[in-house]
Amino acid sequence: MNKDKYDVIVIGSGGAGMIAAITARKLGNKVLLLEKLSKLGAKLKATGAGKCNLTNTLSNDDFMNSFGRNGKFMRKAISMLDKNDLRDFFSKIGVETDTKDGFRIFPVTHNSSTIINALEKELNRLEIDVMCDIKVENILLCDSKVIGVNTNKGELKASNVIVATGGLGFPSLGANGDGHLFAKDLGHKITDLYPAMLPVITKEKWVANCTADTIAKAIVKIDLKKAKKLKAVGDLIFTKKGLRGPVILDFSREITPLLEKYKEVPLLINMVKGKNEDEIFQHLKKQSSLNPDYNVVQLLETLLPSSVAKSLCMEVKANIEKKFKEQDGQIRDNLVKIVVNTPLTVIDSVGFKQAMITRGGVSLKEISPETMQSKIIDGLYFCGEVMDLDGPCGGYNLQWSFSSGNLAGHLYK
Repeated sequence: MNKDKYDVIVIGSGGAGMIAAITARKLGNKVLLLEKLSKLGAKLKATGAGKCNLTNTLSNDDFMNSFGRNGKFMRKAISMLDKNDLRDFFSKIGVETDTKDGFRIFPVTHNSSTIINALEKELNRLEIDVMCDIKVENILLCDSKVIGVNTNKGELKASNVIVATGGLGFPSLGANGDGHLFAKDLGHKITDLYPAMLPVITKEKWVANCTADTIAKAIVKIDLKKAKKLKAVGDLIFTKKGLRGPVILDFSREITPLLEKYKEVPLLINMVKGKNEDEIFQHLKKQSSLNPDYNVVQLLETLLPSSVAKSLCMEVKANIEKKFKEQDGQIRDNLVKIVVNTPLTVIDSVGFKQAMITRGGVSLKEISPETMQSKIIDGLYFCGEVMDLDGPCGGYNLQWSFSSGNLAGHLYK
């Protein structure tokens, strides 16, 4: 094993780790990048279903606001490497990007391997030392200062260590929370950890009948007194066991903590673009006069996909052969209510096994937003998902990984 002393050791080879290593090397530092798996960028390869949604077109302020109240922590990192800087960086290392929908930004190949290969090529060009199949067991200190790391293959010396180990999502791709353990052992607080950006499982079984359909701009709310203000809007997809789609992936970060506390989380879903009960009733009344031969399912199909329309009729025990006006008055009322606020109960999630993001991590209160350095340990830096900061779908988290990795790589004291 190489016993030379490094200026910085980077632990983890995701987007944050690789760009941290590249930045540090460009500034003249001797850099070692460590990866416990046999190849670099395993989780990066799976990002965006393998298409690698790098970032998006939001302004810096809107981007940070999308992360909630902790978004202001990102200001320095984003100001140093925002969406335009990131695209320029990748262009310079041979990766062109595009945005076909005007929002999400991808490599033109829409293939994450393009990103990984370009980053690896840059690591090689800069002569950054890379070691795979090596597991860091703990970070070494002397007088509250970093002096290196201890690995399963011996000690490695460095005056700075950047922790870029990610969260707990997708353990099959190497995630096991070791970065949180390193931080905790050194006195850092780790906030509660929950799986985020993942599908959920519902108590209701009728969703399995609707798997072929997507609901655009569904509005999802949590029907709990303490969570009444929480809502999300986006495309909803039914699965054999529950729900997914962008709106659920984004909202799952709010659901999983409540699921742990209450075991069941009731949702109310508006699948008719926010229309209220009176608007739905008037719509059905108008469509009934325009289409006098329509039964109740056909009538609802003017609002919803056929499978969903039929399922909701069955839920309120409407006679699907009869017309809307021929239904019992209470059933008509119930049908209008269930269309406006469809109740579904989350009873489980797919857990960290399929979670793209981890909610929680190293407390931001103990990390300098100006440097990404620990406020407790000199020479210890954090970047990416290992910290308590996560955003929605759409390139937010990967942009943050690159931006925070770049800032950490400057090794500001």
